[in-house]
Order: sequence, then structure tokens, then C-alpha cells
Amino acid sequence: QEMANVTAVLEFRLLGFSSSPHYQILLFTVFLVIYFLTIMGNIIIISVVTLEPQLHSPMYKFLRNLSFLEICYTTTIVPKMLANLVSERKTISFSGCMAQLYCFVFLGATECYLLAAMAYDRFLAICDPLQYITSMTVEFYTCLTVGSWVTGVFTGLLPCLMISRLHFCSYNLIDHFFCDIPPLLMLSCSDTTVTEVVIFILSLLVLSSCFLLTLVSYLFIILSILKIPSASGRRKTFSTCSSHLMVVTIYYCTMISMYVRPTSSLPSQLNKGISVLYTVITPLLNPVIYSLRNKNLR
Repeated sequence: QEMANVTAVLEFRLLGFSSSPHYQILLFTVFLVIYFLTIMGNIIIISVVTLEPQLHSPMYKFLRNLSFLEICYTTTIVPKMLANLVSERKTISFSGCMAQLYCFVFLGATECYLLAAMAYDRFLAICDPLQYITSMTVEFYTCLTVGSWVTGVFTGLLPCLMISRLHFCSYNLIDHFFCDIPPLLMLSCSDTTVTEVVIFILSLLVLSSCFLLTLVSYLFIILSILKIPSASGRRKTFSTCSSHLMVVTIYYCTMISMYVRPTSSLPSQLNKGISVLYTVITPLLNPVIYSLRNKNLR
């Protein structure tokens, strides 16, 4: 009886988009096409940067890292979502749910750190081009990249550990298409106050600090662009940077709206819509915005 009260749930049911049963096949087709394009686009970028010696600069190595991360990030979420769209049971085991949650948080945090590192790299290249080669050395690039991945690994541990220790009783329906933090907190029959506060503070520190670093880097970049004497040169450079800033803003705004707020402040359908933006759409946009518009990469 005590065990039943503590951990009666061995698997969860992901409700996903079951409120729109008539659109299941349409959603499956759309998400499958987006997933295929995301994987192919990022694989192409990794291959081109690896095989072309002229692209072995820190900027393109960062892009290669980001592309690899996007493949892992979207693969953590989309295949299970696709399977549930055409499945009747739509279940995920408790351990599978915690593994998905950990990978999602770890890769999401790593993306924040990598985007900040990439923005700093562009800041050095545009605002201080004469010192760029001596500043962005192989050692410093390696330190930024490895640091982003390692810090991401540790960032994912605390939320996953705290949620896995919560009690889940008989009710096991997750009103989402993957094991995300807010619906799991709402589902728990434990007192989640401490867990919510810790995750809120961690999310605030990671997302806000990385967003501010990225934003400040791009603001300095834009100020440097405005000093370019040629109007066509200003327009060309500003166009690329504004696209980068747009994708970064979409990613951070959606993530901040989800995790730096009270757990139950948004309707579940809106939560799912916002989640689709950063788990499905952004991984597709990144290769287009960051790389495929780049002349050297083309």
C-alpha cells in the first residue's frame, strides 16, 4: 500500500494533440516533413563544414556544433510525437519519460550556451576584426564549445533529479506531446513548491543570462554595422545579423514564456503551440537562417 502511494505510476499516457483527432494524419505528415527537412539540412551543414577546408574557421565550427545539437534536440521529441500521432495507446514508460526530460533540458541549455558563444564570436569578428585571430584561438574556441556541452550536461541533472523524486499516484495522463516540466509538475501528487522554485531560479539564470549576453553582443554588432561607410555593405551585413537575432529572439522568448513563469498560468493548448515553436520549428529555421543564407557555405 505504501509503495502504491509513493510510485504507483510505471508509465504515462501522452495526450498530445488528441483533442484534434480529425487532424492526426495531417499533423503526422506535416511534422514528419519538417523533421526530415531538419535532419537533412543539418546533416548537409555538418558534411560541408567538415569536408571543406575553407570552412574550418571558428564561426563554421560553431555552426557544425549547433547543427549536431539540433539533430539530437529534435530527435529527442519528434519521433515519439510522430509515433503517438498514429498510435492508440500513446504511452511512455516512467524511465523513458525521465530520459526524454533530461535530454530535452540538457540539449536546450546547451543550445542557449552555444548561441551565446556564437554571438560572442560574431561580436569579436565584426567589432574587433584586427584582434579576432589572436582572440578566437583554437584553444579558446574549444574551451567555449566543450564548456557549453559540459555545462549543459550538468544543467539538466537537477530538474530531472527533482522531478523523478516526486510522487505520481494513479492519474497518469500528461496533457502534452512530450515529457515537459510544467505538465509533470501539475500531474504530481507531491508538494511541488520547492521543485518549482528551484526550476524557476535555474531557468531564470540560464535563459536570462544567455539571452542578455547574446542580445548585448548583437547590439554591439549592429552599432559597428552602422559605422560601415558603404550603404550596400551596411544593408548586407545588417540583413544577416537581423535574421540571426530574429531566430534567437523567437527561441528565447518561447523558452522564457514556458519556464520563467508560474506553472499553471497558460492553457495547455497554448503551451503545446509554444512548445512546437522551439522543439520543431526552430531546429528547422536554424540551418536556413544561420547557414544556408551564408555565401561561403553556398
